[in-house]
Amino acid sequence: MDIYLAGSRPTRRASSDWFTGTVWQDPINTPPPPARVNSGRVAFEPGARTAWHTHPLGQTLFVISGVGRVQTKGGPVREIRPGDTVWIPPNEKHWHGASPTNGMVHIAMHESLDGTHVTWMEHVTDEEYSAAVGG
Repeated sequence: MDIYLAGSRPTRRASSDWFTGTVWQDPINTPPPPARVNSGRVAFEPGARTAWHTHPLGQTLFVISGVGRVQTKGGPVREIRPGDTVWIPPNEKHWHGASPTNGMVHIAMHESLDGTHVTWMEHVTDEEYSAAVGG
């Protein structure tokens, strides 16, 4: 059994290769194989977001605070709020992040397949991000 005491693992700033704006990540669970579930707390400042990406076995997001946005490629931009749970199916191209005026914090959970838990793609454009919320 491992116990990670609060503050024992530093918060890290997310890479600008895969995120737009300021995003902070705190690991929750990154177990060694054969375990596959990874999870983390992700805090997006207003306007911050992920790049387009997929997960080989899907992803679950649980919103803790703030107001966020999420979109599947070709679908509407959706607003998410505290208590909302978002399930993104395997290999579905999507992005998620904060609203333009409010930060958002969520727990992200996903499984690895053959050691891979995410495939990063191109950045979400300002035009894509600024689309009207719908659906």
